[in-house]
Amino acid sequence: MDATRARALLARTPNLTAESLGALLEAAAGELTKAASARIAARIELPPATRACLASPDERALDADLAWLAASGTTVVLASDAAYPSLLKRTAGAPAALYVQGEIGLLTAPQLAMVGSRSPTPSGRATAREFAAWFARAGFTVTSGLATGIDAASHEGALAAGGTTIAVFGTGLDRVYPPEHAALAARIRASGALVSEFPPGVAPLRTHFPRRNRIIAGLTLGTLVVEAAAGSGSLITARQAAEAGREVFAIPGSIHSPLSRGCHQLIRGGAKLVESGKDVTEELGFSMPKEALTEPRAALEPAGALDKEYEMLLDALGFEPATIDSLVARTELPGASIASMLLILELEGRVAALPGGRYGRTP
Repeated sequence: MDATRARALLARTPNLTAESLGALLEAAAGELTKAASARIAARIELPPATRACLASPDERALDADLAWLAASGTTVVLASDAAYPSLLKRTAGAPAALYVQGEIGLLTAPQLAMVGSRSPTPSGRATAREFAAWFARAGFTVTSGLATGIDAASHEGALAAGGTTIAVFGTGLDRVYPPEHAALAARIRASGALVSEFPPGVAPLRTHFPRRNRIIAGLTLGTLVVEAAAGSGSLITARQAAEAGREVFAIPGSIHSPLSRGCHQLIRGGAKLVESGKDVTEELGFSMPKEALTEPRAALEPAGALDKEYEMLLDALGFEPATIDSLVARTELPGASIASMLLILELEGRVAALPGGRYGRTP
């Protein structure tokens, strides 16, 4: 077995960790052959499935892997390689190998994870884009999981700022999940990187996403949660980041919003409360280029003056979602007039319609 095939075997071997790979290579004195891996594996404590794969590899699967690696331009980065990120390697249960498409050097760049709800509010989505763009201009690579909602908005914000971003998959890199993010994944690959611990052909099973989350947490200096419900998977990423000794940050929200409860729970547990990008960079001791010092929030504000009644309606709406009935009580304007005004404000991008017949201001 040549070295390329041996690397493909090690990448495909289930439950092989960076620590176990180190022990295997040390015992084999760096000899990457089928006979050596099977012989050494017998002397090292490994899970049964790991030992079985090393002793009797699926040659057809390896043939298919090698063909796909060559055709897709995917690189296998082993934990023994210099390109393997040292931050990830120091986390418990770090994978023995990563499949990478795009810029491999980004794996060792300063990274910040951004995660949150798959069904965010329009304000939360805009906030994620805004913060990701600012972090990208500050020199961070923004790392997330390509999921709908906050993940996608974070990737998009970094790309819009001309920065770099990494998407960590919960599937093999030959399967974009969700499928509607195929174009976004292609953009990320072109100016960032796609990463997975899973070999090609692996489907998006529920159990894979906590494993993906531990890689997101392990690659990064800190994790910022933008919006999250009390039982959100984003809280798993935050917990894994804390367990790895990384910083955890959370953006607070309305006490009436279910999507604020996860963030508030994190803050009560010791996460850093974040109101601006500087709260994160200063906590991490990250020096910023001069062009990144100006917060971009004002750039998202819609231009143009409003009539007095529209200003009164926006003031009554405040910064928490409200129903038309609530706004009628606050302004004493007719319900039909408020509905019409809200439609105009929505078309101008000043408010957004939310589930439950509520409306909220956009950033």
